[in-house]
Amino acid sequence: QLQASGGGLVQAGDSLRLSCVVSGRPSGRLAVAWFRQAPGKGREFVAANRFSGNYATYAESVKGRFTISIDNAKKTVYLQMNNLRPEDTAVYYCAASASVILSNLRSRTAYSNWGQGTLVTVSS
Repeated sequence: QLQASGGGLVQAGDSLRLSCVVSGRPSGRLAVAWFRQAPGKGREFVAANRFSGNYATYAESVKGRFTISIDNAKKTVYLQMNNLRPEDTAVYYCAASASVILSNLRSRTAYSNWGQGTLVTVSS
């Protein structure tokens, strides 16, 4: 089970940090990811990693601005979002799966567990 939080209304250039708590006892191999869905668009990949924290990968549109990180003690996955843009406005979802090979970390269909979304709105 995944519980996402941290969304809100911010201005362009601001920062925001999303959190996703993972229930149970996540292993280092657990794949965790953030996806987002803007109004009228499909769900797109944002960032992913293994719970070990060694395999971070990002969408080109957020590379250099967003950072995915893991706090093992808190069983929490964070998405630090800096220099936000209006085009980052979307509902953000965290996802996890125990059986994702590295080449599929960016694939929406590879994830079997999804949290509820958290809305991020960036005004210009």
